[in-house]
Amino acid sequence: MQLKRLVIIFLLSLPFYGLKAQTKTLYTYQQLSKFCYSKQKDSLKKAWACPVIYKNKATQKEYKKIWDSRTDFLTSSIDDQNYIYEPEMFNYIQAIIKQLARANPQEIPVMPLLLIDRSSSPNAYAIGGNVIAVNLGLISFAKSREEIALVIAHELSHNILNHAENAMKGRAEWLTSDEYKNSLNNVLHSKYERLTRLRKIYEDYTFSRSRHQRYHEVEADSLAIVLLKKSKIPFNAAFFLRLDSADNQYQQPLEKSLKDYFAAYDLSVEDKWTQRRSKGLSSRNYSFKDTTGVEDSLKTHPECIERYKKTATLSDKSIIQTPVPATVKEKTTKMLIWNIYDNMDLTACLYRVLQEKDKGNKDVWYDFMISNIFSGLCFNDRELHRFNAIGIIPKEYISKDYYQLQNMLEQMPRTNLQQYCSTLQNAVFWKNLPADEKALKNIMFTLAIDPNNSDKNKWSIAGDFIKNNSTSMYCEFADRFKKK
Repeated sequence: MQLKRLVIIFLLSLPFYGLKAQTKTLYTYQQLSKFCYSKQKDSLKKAWACPVIYKNKATQKEYKKIWDSRTDFLTSSIDDQNYIYEPEMFNYIQAIIKQLARANPQEIPVMPLLLIDRSSSPNAYAIGGNVIAVNLGLISFAKSREEIALVIAHELSHNILNHAENAMKGRAEWLTSDEYKNSLNNVLHSKYERLTRLRKIYEDYTFSRSRHQRYHEVEADSLAIVLLKKSKIPFNAAFFLRLDSADNQYQQPLEKSLKDYFAAYDLSVEDKWTQRRSKGLSSRNYSFKDTTGVEDSLKTHPECIERYKKTATLSDKSIIQTPVPATVKEKTTKMLIWNIYDNMDLTACLYRVLQEKDKGNKDVWYDFMISNIFSGLCFNDRELHRFNAIGIIPKEYISKDYYQLQNMLEQMPRTNLQQYCSTLQNAVFWKNLPADEKALKNIMFTLAIDPNNSDKNKWSIAGDFIKNNSTSMYCEFADRFKKK
């Protein structure tokens, strides 16, 4: 009952944040989870007290440790700003959950606690305890409300079926079982092949767990379809096939050459920057076409084709897809790109910006982000972290264009990189940007090309930004350079 009250209190408190959010920006700094979920986080710790279910003290102790680690995961994720409350987006997803809950009161007697995760992964996840998180990546990837509803119904089904709680019990029982203890003792007392024996114990547990997880996915799919049909939300199994390509964002080719994109900013690209100059296996020619033989390790649910085959006959015959609202899509795309940038994964960030250019998107915000990307790269080059900021992805998972861009950011000389920064800092598009984005330019200049590279100078400019733009979403970036 405590958790039910927590969910109700949480939902009642949300309109307050909505009133504060009526700005022209994507979201405010105060809508990041560390601030807007702080009260809910404290209530959650109390509501998620570990129940006593085992008479065996060792098993109960292990169970509590696993239980508390889930609470710690969620509360630390809130503190790490992994979640965000943006009213329009939140209300859009919440409306889907409400429709499912109203039509299925026995399965969903209390509205779940919804979190919007800032991850770019096209996914959602059930935490247990009537909590569900939906990634920005899923909202961006989905073409329709019905596709999002299917994933949400699937994750709600995991909570309804207590899969998270049962998994915690299973792990606690395994780690305190005689079989596990004896296996470990045999390893400790053996003179040879300790690592091999230890790996065998782990593999046996992992195999058993994976087998149960596959069964859980089938269970969740089956219940999800029931929830959807009761809610009058059309089900189309073909979405499972679309999910099979969910991780192909960076395998999509660009429509133009890299030179053409940067020529629009009076920037030149030399061919040698885009061609790998190192010797060895990494420089071999690669087709960038056939990746069917590559093990699909990026998806949480890799058996998409099987899932389609098992549920295809249950698809509704006449399906009218409801497109995700354009404003929600636009916000999601920008929030994803900014979050990728804030994590300093610069190749991925720039590639997504260029993909938006391919769609004909002329929003000046994307020009602003191109300037930020090269300033960020220049800063990391100054700090001797350029390679880390590029975020290298193996060739098997990217297009030829992405590979060339990756090479370009790694290999362009420092003088050319600084020239890129200076040219973009003086571009005409800055005239059309809001005050906080113009102010962010000052931080970027200080970090990237200001001769005064002292910490004191960075502290000063970052502190001024936060003082004068206290609600700006960019305070998150400035805060890392403010004197603590």
